[in-house]
Amino acid sequence: MADNVIVTSKVKEAVKGLDLRLSSDVPDALNAKVHELLEAGAKRAKENGRSTLRPYDL
Repeated sequence: MADNVIVTSKVKEAVKGLDLRLSSDVPDALNAKVHELLEAGAKRAKENGRSTLRPYDL
C-alpha cells in the first residue's frame, strides 16, 4: 500500500462525532481513495498543461 496521507486518529475522531464506531480497515480504504483522487487530479492538471494541482482537478 502507498504511504498514508490520512491521520487515522482524526478519522476515528470524525467517525466518533457521527456517533459510529470505526472498523479497523476503514483507514486503509480511505487512504486508497485519497490516493485515487490525487492521481486522477494530477492527471487532469497535467492534461491541462499545469504543474499545480487545484481543487477543481479533484
